[in-house]
Amino acid sequence: MREIIFDTETTGLSPLAGDRVVEIGCVELFNRIETGRTFHSYFNPGRAMPSEAEAVHGLSDTFLSDKPRFADKAGELMEFIGDSPLIAHNAGFDFGFLNHELSRCQMDPVCLSRMICTLVMARSRHPGAKHSLDALCSRFGVDRSARVKHGALLDAQLLAQVYVELTGGRQIGLGLVSAATAAAAKPGVDTPVRILRPARPHAASVMEVERHAGFLAKIANPLWRRFVAGTERGAA
Repeated sequence: MREIIFDTETTGLSPLAGDRVVEIGCVELFNRIETGRTFHSYFNPGRAMPSEAEAVHGLSDTFLSDKPRFADKAGELMEFIGDSPLIAHNAGFDFGFLNHELSRCQMDPVCLSRMICTLVMARSRHPGAKHSLDALCSRFGVDRSARVKHGALLDAQLLAQVYVELTGGRQIGLGLVSAATAAAAKPGVDTPVRILRPARPHAASVMEVERHAGFLAKIANPLWRRFVAGTERGAA
């Protein structure tokens, strides 16, 4: 199954108050494994960056001045997202900003039925604990040393690892996906081909069978003999 982990950075807390998205980062998962495909872009919000927000993500007016507007990249973003489920931490916040930006572009909003919130998952799994992204990275042993400030793509990459842990742990990725299945899920994407080795012989040798029979013969009144005898009497 294809899923998209995403995160946004904004000028503030409320799109209804005029705040805008200034960065978005998306990470593609297939069967809970990162494929290496990402989408990342900064945006010129067309308004001044409040100092409080800049202190969080470090994105200044000068840095964003030559970046594209959201509308310039919206089509590319939605093509990457496709119809996959979207996972975010405190997802209501990110969905609210994403859909507000899409409405400004006269584009259809993303249906909330596709929303998966890792904050809700973490609160359900670990009630009473800290549930920030930093806290969850520490809990699950995810290296967050590069996270000096908030960054949409970096945070999405960290959240991808946290999400795998919240949904069963790293062993969930041990299921092998055939090249044909992966290619069908995302046409046009190169998929590594796994070379399957033939199964190794694993039948017991004649000597091993004889030794096993000899071992069983030394067991006095084994349970399975009574079971077989009872079955035979019942059949008779």
